[in-house]
Amino acid sequence: MKKDNKFRNRVIMSSITLGLLFNACTLDINETDSLKTRGASAVFNGVADPAGSLNNIYNAIQGQTEDQANLYALTEVSTDELLVPTRGTDWGDNGIWRTVHVHTWGPTHNFVVGVWNDKNGAVLRCTEVIDPLSNATRQQVAEAKFARAYNMWIVMDFWGQVPFRKPTDGPDVIPSVLTRSEAYNFIVKDLNEAINDLPNSVPTASSKTRPVKATARFLLAKVKLNSNIYNGAYGSTDLDDVISLVNAIEADGYALVGNYFDIFKGPNYSNTDVIWAVNASTGNRMWNSLHYNQSHTGNGGGGWNGFSTLTEFYNKFQGPAATNAIGGAQEERRGYTHTLASTNASNQGFGFGFQFGQMYGWRNGAAVALQDRTQKPLVFTLQFAASGLIGNNEVTGARLLKYSPANGAFTAGVVMARFADAHLMRAEAILRKGNAASALTEVNKLRALRTNTPPLASIDLAGMLDERGRELYTEGWRRNDMIRFGVFKNAKEFKPIGDGHTDLFPIPASALLSNPGLKQNPGY
Repeated sequence: MKKDNKFRNRVIMSSITLGLLFNACTLDINETDSLKTRGASAVFNGVADPAGSLNNIYNAIQGQTEDQANLYALTEVSTDELLVPTRGTDWGDNGIWRTVHVHTWGPTHNFVVGVWNDKNGAVLRCTEVIDPLSNATRQQVAEAKFARAYNMWIVMDFWGQVPFRKPTDGPDVIPSVLTRSEAYNFIVKDLNEAINDLPNSVPTASSKTRPVKATARFLLAKVKLNSNIYNGAYGSTDLDDVISLVNAIEADGYALVGNYFDIFKGPNYSNTDVIWAVNASTGNRMWNSLHYNQSHTGNGGGGWNGFSTLTEFYNKFQGPAATNAIGGAQEERRGYTHTLASTNASNQGFGFGFQFGQMYGWRNGAAVALQDRTQKPLVFTLQFAASGLIGNNEVTGARLLKYSPANGAFTAGVVMARFADAHLMRAEAILRKGNAASALTEVNKLRALRTNTPPLASIDLAGMLDERGRELYTEGWRRNDMIRFGVFKNAKEFKPIGDGHTDLFPIPASALLSNPGLKQNPGY
């Protein structure tokens, strides 16, 4: 393995180690300076520094966003957008990536355990700030309620049941367990209350790392749009609520913008499309995909040559199938790879979007055609090995660059929520209410801003899911979308059709042992 791949493994092992140190289900925490305690029983008497605790809570969200494993892997590698093939012995990692792609994870899978620990722990820390004993300001409480809703929503969405403890319960009290419907109501209440006390929205703010009213409305719209999954059916006002919430975000001044890949140039996001972003490094989003010999002045070691995209996902985009060269006729969101003539010191050979075909770089003041480690032309292929997820070489599979080294080797700034997503949520709600014509108008309004992207003639639910994939790929929503549209269990490249039980992840084995209120999800 190259040094960079060892770094990748260290990231994984760090997440595993932290997960093992944290008791998942009883939510035990070590005493820290952030808690006021008295007496031998260490009774909770409030958070001494709510502002500092909130910084830690949001820094944790940032750190989890930077990670290519855990949350990102479960939301993206489990879908039709990404896979991590084993290349010789590299990226084998005892099958941890392959099992995510084919949905054969179990209750001891490191990513499943890691996200469970991270998010349940975050819920407790948010609850500590919210508790009246902490004397937090109204805005601090609102920020904590948004963060609690965000973290609890992931637990509810992933596992369908949520352990919950009050800070004053003490570490020896077994948490109660909220059903999915109970957790849904809890999250909706938190977000509605947060909206009241969060700062007013500033769509052109250069920093969007803390929530404002629009941030909470976005998440509430997301939760409401998935209520058919969480509650078994849409409530009488759920879809109307989605439309109203997005209308309110738009009324605050958020809007669709053009120049698609410019949206993701961090770390400052003053454009009106970005609603929420974190100062997380984009390094893992780029270098985990790129080849070892694709280096940058800020990263002489090159990429780690792992993450790739599926041919079937590439085929959802319009344009000539055999090439994705800069200046081609493909739709804007499919991106481009640089040609020899277009490579220069500014872009250093790195394109955007889908990367396949001959790769180029900038070396010693000149553009060159890159080679792989066997001195053959570095030509990424759309196809993988006939054996599937194993037996691949170093060039199989196209690579995805929504964040590109052309903007810097490790530029900070990952987008968490965009108005384009909210816009498509509104269009979907309109479609689900039976008005396909109005939904089509909304979708085509977005497509009109994307060059070489002609309007659609019609729209249905399958078409809406495809449009969300084309606009929002690798932004962390694909698993959630596929479940809402009922296709997460479907067959995809190298994965056979399933029975639907993987719409929920297994409760970690350690959590079941420590909390009898939790029940293992069906199929595990």
